[in-house]
Amino acid sequence: MMTNQSNEKTILHYLNDKKYHIHRHVLLQLFALIYASDVFCAVPGKLSFSIGAFWAFIGMYLIFCLTVYPNAYILVPRYLAKGKIVKYIISAVILIIICLFVMAVILALFEKPNTGVLKIVPSRNILQIMMIMLPSGLTIGLQIIAVAAFMSFKKWLEDNKRADELKAATLTTELMFLKSQINPHFLFNMLNNANILTEDDPDQASLILVKLDDLLHYQMNDSTRDKVYLSADISFLRDFLDLEKTRRDDFKYTISKEGNTSNVQIAPLLFIPFVENAVKHNFDSRGDSFVHLSFTARDGRLVFTCENSIPQEEIPRKVGGLGLANIRRRLDLLYKDNYTLEQTKTDTVYSVILELML
Repeated sequence: MMTNQSNEKTILHYLNDKKYHIHRHVLLQLFALIYASDVFCAVPGKLSFSIGAFWAFIGMYLIFCLTVYPNAYILVPRYLAKGKIVKYIISAVILIIICLFVMAVILALFEKPNTGVLKIVPSRNILQIMMIMLPSGLTIGLQIIAVAAFMSFKKWLEDNKRADELKAATLTTELMFLKSQINPHFLFNMLNNANILTEDDPDQASLILVKLDDLLHYQMNDSTRDKVYLSADISFLRDFLDLEKTRRDDFKYTISKEGNTSNVQIAPLLFIPFVENAVKHNFDSRGDSFVHLSFTARDGRLVFTCENSIPQEEIPRKVGGLGLANIRRRLDLLYKDNYTLEQTKTDTVYSVILELML
């Protein structure tokens, strides 16, 4: 039983892994050549190597490639994968007609008169040949359906793999964030600040507890969803920075928004590693420090910018306790090629610019 499951995983891995991309195409081309070579065996028990048979072989090979490659890499991803069934069917019918036309041209040009298809066609008219060959269109249609089914199955495998990897990466990110930031030490400091202010400034103590409650509520509940509204994530960041501000009198921050950000949805906890990193590395015992955040939504894109001051004695930087490689990995799983991440540094300011295509 374990052997069968292992074999199934090996086959699925071979079908889906990019490193076997060339292997799969070589096998496909070998199969196409074997499939087309059947024309040399048109007469049972006898091989025919005539010029006409050779061109029929070329025609069958071209038709096989036409049913596979344009279908797999143009029609399926452009129409079928996006649910545009009618457009896909129309395109598939056009592809069948093109295949029949290719074969009809080859027959009209290279097949000897009074043999094969042409013996029942009064002339070498390509349209007449295509009409006679209509039953072959069914075979071509079945090939197109088989390719579409295979590509749909392959996409399903890729989506499942990405979903599993994303789930694991998201869980790891959340757990590591809990350990590195919302930890007992952090909670102790916040509660201790609230306790000190209880007598001197009860309103401020109450505010700390409210913000801490909101922050933890988001962390434990809202952040477990696949998508959250950007406004909720910004509120989370504001609470985080407000709590940090109660600990440091010389700390300032700003959060700005541009464009229509009200309906934007993103993956949760996407920005906190950069903000936590900015806070951690901008503490300056000799002067003021700052963190500036900005969110710009325009033309289906969201641009997040995080700037922080650099102290005179800089601490070695490690993003969010997670590492830049892990953050990029999560972005790869969430947005694939639909994002850019840039980092710049001057003598006084460190900046991160993350652009997402929504």
